[in-house]
Amino acid sequence: MKEGIHPEYKECKVTCACGNTFTTLSTKDEMRVDVCSECHPFFTGQQKFASRGGRIEKFKNKYNL
Repeated sequence: MKEGIHPEYKECKVTCACGNTFTTLSTKDEMRVDVCSECHPFFTGQQKFASRGGRIEKFKNKYNL
């Protein structure tokens, strides 16, 4: 790497809207985020799965077959 052209890489404190805090490496001193791995639906298991079904399933349901 060339000297003097890269930003300083330091420890950063990340604060989520849910109140969770953790540290990571970044060029900033502090970051605030809306969602993190503690409150995101994908990681918490609260994700909703939409079973839409295909044309055949819709036809069978419509005519009770």
